[in-house]
Amino acid sequence: MAQTETKTGIEQVGIVMVPVSDQDRALEFYVEKLGFEKGVDIAYGDGERWLEVAPSGAETRIAIVPPRQGDPVGIETRIGLASDDVDAAHADLKARGVDVDDEVTRFGDPVPPMFWFNDQDGNRYMVVQR
Repeated sequence: MAQTETKTGIEQVGIVMVPVSDQDRALEFYVEKLGFEKGVDIAYGDGERWLEVAPSGAETRIAIVPPRQGDPVGIETRIGLASDDVDAAHADLKARGVDVDDEVTRFGDPVPPMFWFNDQDGNRYMVVQR
């Protein structure tokens, strides 16, 4: 992506928030099944918890948060995760018991191979070949 100078001071996507029904169960999924690292984990407010996970070395993090009142969990996140070897990532996640598509989707050039998976609450992610 081309470098452009912003006038707002916004320089990157830092955090995306995904609603989960149980933060401890979600943390176990993201760390044990996806191999992410736990980042920030702090209590705040009236019994609230801010919890972030991310692949090792990633700048953008996923905050796994309780849903706002009335909001659902199990959403189509529209979050795309990148892999240098989407076939290996698919096989690895499947072997770890992650709910992944049956196979990698291949639309042909110029669209890279990709697949989708669901977390413990049914939140849906895409993994695409970098």
